[in-house]
Amino acid sequence: MQSWSTRLGVILAVTGSAVGLGNFLRFPGLVAEHGGAFIIPYVIAFLIIGLPVAWMEWTMGRAGGARGTCSVPGIMRALGGQRWLAYPGALAPAIPIFLCGFYLFVEAWCLAYAWKYLIGTAPGAATAKQDFLQWIGATEDHGYLFLHGSADLWGALLLVLAINGLVIWFGVSRGIERVCTWAMPLLIAIALLMVGRVLTLPPVEGRSVLDGLAAMWEPREVASKLTSGEVWLAAAGQIFFSLSVGIGAITTYAAYMRRDTDVALSGLTAAAGNEFCEVALGGMIVVPAAFVFLGASYAAYTGSSIAMGFFALPGVFEAMPAGRWFGFLFFVLLSLAALTSSLSMIQPSMAFIEEALGWSRRRALLLVFAVLLAGLGIVVWACRGTVAIDTLDFWAATLGITAVALITALVFNWAWGTERGIAELRREAEIALPPGLGVVMRWLAPLALLIILGWFLWGELQAFRDGKGMLRTLLAERGAQLAMAWMLATIALYLAIARCGQRRWDALITKEAA
Repeated sequence: MQSWSTRLGVILAVTGSAVGLGNFLRFPGLVAEHGGAFIIPYVIAFLIIGLPVAWMEWTMGRAGGARGTCSVPGIMRALGGQRWLAYPGALAPAIPIFLCGFYLFVEAWCLAYAWKYLIGTAPGAATAKQDFLQWIGATEDHGYLFLHGSADLWGALLLVLAINGLVIWFGVSRGIERVCTWAMPLLIAIALLMVGRVLTLPPVEGRSVLDGLAAMWEPREVASKLTSGEVWLAAAGQIFFSLSVGIGAITTYAAYMRRDTDVALSGLTAAAGNEFCEVALGGMIVVPAAFVFLGASYAAYTGSSIAMGFFALPGVFEAMPAGRWFGFLFFVLLSLAALTSSLSMIQPSMAFIEEALGWSRRRALLLVFAVLLAGLGIVVWACRGTVAIDTLDFWAATLGITAVALITALVFNWAWGTERGIAELRREAEIALPPGLGVVMRWLAPLALLIILGWFLWGELQAFRDGKGMLRTLLAERGAQLAMAWMLATIALYLAIARCGQRRWDALITKEAA
């Protein structure tokens, strides 16, 4: 079985898995939309759900790796002791593939925009939105997305696919670890340079950087925000995106660790590194800069990562001294963040297929990319506007991640056992675990996940009743139906693979018992 070369390598890989476009685009948009009061439910969600579930995944991964399995279905089967646990576990590698079905396009956008800024052809503030829509082949009347996109967009997409495939091909230590070892320090260095530039910006029309920081950190309308279910759901959703919990990446990565490697401090370090990149870097770059240069119009770009990155920020860089070069650096930063995240979305499926079917890495990579390209093809050919992207984003990135996190919590606490899991987390730990962690893991985290999942579903049912929502879209839009068909077909395939893997996992468990 593969393994990490160093402990720092796995920490950087897990941090890179978590640090992505959500840190530098989605989080600033949520802060701008909800104000500084958003930070309160965000921190609470991190403490009750994010870190405890991340620790569960780290612990289960290392324990499963010690039993000879590195895939989430195999780990749940081995630790839970029941064959059927492999089937809900098969959702874990499937969900990130669904995310990759559109995430690689956004990764390509970032890479192509870095090139545009480098050669001086980036769009200006006045035409940023229209230029972007024309560039990807989607007009204001929702023409076929990407079908008539620019040649440089397709070149960027092919390059992104090639880079991801090549890194995955080289495996865990020679591929993913090497890339994350240089990509994460470079990403942080660029982000720190961007923060330094933003904090030294002069006032524009009376708006200063301090005003922008106040917009981010000052808790306004606290009572109304903390009693809003929408704010709490947004905070919890951002934590899922932020820490990469619920996509199987942490569990898979931790399975390649040595048995005597600490997971308590490693998990905390990776989570802290991600939060630093999100709050101290992503928030400090985008929120103050957008406030200074866009003022009140900044609010018009919240709620959409695409809008934030490709509609609003070109105006910021156009107004900023040497903005072309800072725009180049920023989109290089986004490209690196997206790359380390997309690698973590692909590796759980690789581990699953290699292990369950006993295939070589080459054969597994071909199957994974065949499934992935089918999803990318649906995004390209089968939808008008962004309906396929929206469908994948809702069912995978919203409901899917929450469901997998809940399954993980239930297996950890009720199939494996909370006491056994915490004992495994404490073994070789270089830090003292917080008091009451068992209560949080066994009761609070699963209950919070159940409430969030129920809230999502209730909100969707309400929207359906009002003639809106993703269920209505699924019934009305061909692109949504094809996207859903691809997801269901992939889940069926992964369930079949899990069935094929039962004998191999039985052998591992028998060997462990002996």
